[in-house]
Amino acid sequence: MSKEPTFPASDDVTEAVAHGAVEQTAHTEELVAAGLDDDIATVHDLHGAPDEEFDPSEEFDPSEDVEELIDQDATPLQTPVLSDVLVAVEELWPESLAEDWDRVGLVVGRPEAEVDRIMFAVDPTLEVIDEALEWGAQLLITHHPLLMKGVNSVAATSGKGRAVHRLIEGGCALLTVHTNGDSAVGGVSDVLADVLGLTDAQPLMPSAHGLVEEGIGRVGLLPGAEKLGDLAARIFLTLPAVAGGVRVAGDRDALVHKVAVCGGAGDSLFDAVRASDADVYVTADLRHHPASEAREARIDGRPYLIDLSHFASEWLWLPAAAQALATVLADQGFEAELTVSQTNTDPWDFILTPGN
Repeated sequence: MSKEPTFPASDDVTEAVAHGAVEQTAHTEELVAAGLDDDIATVHDLHGAPDEEFDPSEEFDPSEDVEELIDQDATPLQTPVLSDVLVAVEELWPESLAEDWDRVGLVVGRPEAEVDRIMFAVDPTLEVIDEALEWGAQLLITHHPLLMKGVNSVAATSGKGRAVHRLIEGGCALLTVHTNGDSAVGGVSDVLADVLGLTDAQPLMPSAHGLVEEGIGRVGLLPGAEKLGDLAARIFLTLPAVAGGVRVAGDRDALVHKVAVCGGAGDSLFDAVRASDADVYVTADLRHHPASEAREARIDGRPYLIDLSHFASEWLWLPAAAQALATVLADQGFEAELTVSQTNTDPWDFILTPGN
């Protein structure tokens, strides 16, 4: 797959990155004040959001913002080893928040290896791995796991095997932050909710091992009633441009106020969406039968549906995640260069529609 990526350069994304950092700061302070940090994860005080705007269409370098957090007279920051980065990642996205079926954590890498360049991506595809190695990354952090099922071989005769070989031969570790990154405060669905401007957002499915504000999906309120078509258009302009675009089920002029969101595939949450009484559900990978049944469950056809690209819905989280990790590393006395992959890993190349 070799598609020319088109990523958003929207102020909405910049604001979401900043808001995600503020959310994580407030959440950390609440945990420390309540004495709950040892129960969930070791939590450090984060220092807020970057002052300069972030343009996702350009290479992301959170280290430039982190430098502003460091006193000029302070001890120089050190290059972390992989185990140091794993501690920082655990503070932000504890493995305890991952779903039971998920496979998160370190896939490839030596804990004692130095890490001064870290790349974030949605998928650990061969193209992304090549991009990371070309940039000189010692660590690739992806949202999606490379190995979800048990394997008997990682020989370089399969795509998965070639990925493992390229990483090891290139000296690059691989770390997965999946449903723990979905559930955590400032995670995938939080960023999507922030981009839409939702207030009073709460988890659709609270985490079994977290706090009340942690869990899969979010549901919240728009600042005011908005036409379904206008909301869908706003989302379309915010996401990375991919072949599938945005699909909508519902009256274009219908007014919506309460919105449920779930980055990634979300049709397993329809019961929670209905229970939340949301006017519209924004998610990805909606299948025919669950979508049809959801529309027919109520006479008024609600919740309306806005179906996104799986990749695009989760890519929005990457800049916020990279910024958060850079901040925590700096807080611990470490410095690393971070960037976000510019490879479009949406699997579709083009789409045919009526009139096109």
